[in-house]
Amino acid sequence: MKCLVTGSAGFIGSHLCERLVRDGHSVVGIDAFIPYYPRAIKEANLAGLRADRTYTHHTLDLRADTLDAALDGVDVVFHLAAMAGLVKSWTDFDLYQSCNLTATQRLLEAVKKTPSVRRLIYASTSSVYGRYSTGDETMPTRPISPYGVTKLAAENLCRSYDEFSVPVVVLRYFSVYGPRQRPDMGYYRFIGALLDGQPISVFGDGQQMRGNTYIDDCIDATVLALQAPLGETYNLGGGETASVWDILHKLERIIDRRAVVRREPSRPGDQRSTVADTSKLQRHLGWQPKTSLDEGLAQQVAWQRQLVQRQAA
Repeated sequence: MKCLVTGSAGFIGSHLCERLVRDGHSVVGIDAFIPYYPRAIKEANLAGLRADRTYTHHTLDLRADTLDAALDGVDVVFHLAAMAGLVKSWTDFDLYQSCNLTATQRLLEAVKKTPSVRRLIYASTSSVYGRYSTGDETMPTRPISPYGVTKLAAENLCRSYDEFSVPVVVLRYFSVYGPRQRPDMGYYRFIGALLDGQPISVFGDGQQMRGNTYIDDCIDATVLALQAPLGETYNLGGGETASVWDILHKLERIIDRRAVVRREPSRPGDQRSTVADTSKLQRHLGWQPKTSLDEGLAQQVAWQRQLVQRQAA
């Protein structure tokens, strides 16, 4: 099968491409390398893929570039490309609107004209639910950040293309972590600060709860979505919940160093609780998370240690 992955150089996208290649698929990757974080990090994510003959990379911007050649003969599209992050979405809404909505609309238009495409799997987020994202897919969608608003709008845009028989499955990711996590994400920052002996900023009271999804479990479910009934929406989240303080205490034990904590005011758009009910995903596709939180955090710590060592060499 020929698969196209947008956002292929990112955290989740690069892992997904590697898994699809291992499974024997031909993979086309698209990434625009928008400088949300350094391009060198994304290039490192792609290093192994670029050496594989079954992977083809296109440096394209979904918002402006022609997509026909990249989509030629593609069977399945995994649309992971997006502008992520809550805080910046308040100050640069045009960027989020263009990356998350305009880009999605142009991709859908291109898919509409590509008869070989049998399904489009859209990667959404728990942020569409709002402050309390604890429950199943019937929870009200009330996003409290511009990021969440654009991701929900893109979901609805995908569904609207049912008018043109574009076959869509939506996955709502919950707090994905592990090796290659983006450098702006909380666990990456916590681990980096602990390894360097630097202060860690904790926003609000630190009691925010997260249902943590290890990257390998996330990829397993994303690949299983190839078999999902068309038109469905699924929560995709790990089984173990933890507060910010719980995560810090676990990381202190793994790294064997006490955290120096700097308290900061809570941030607008931060979710209070994100705990996925994944019973529909388990019922339809037989998916269950396999990686414990302690094991997953240890894997991410080991990866970040290697990064520090390489940078120091």
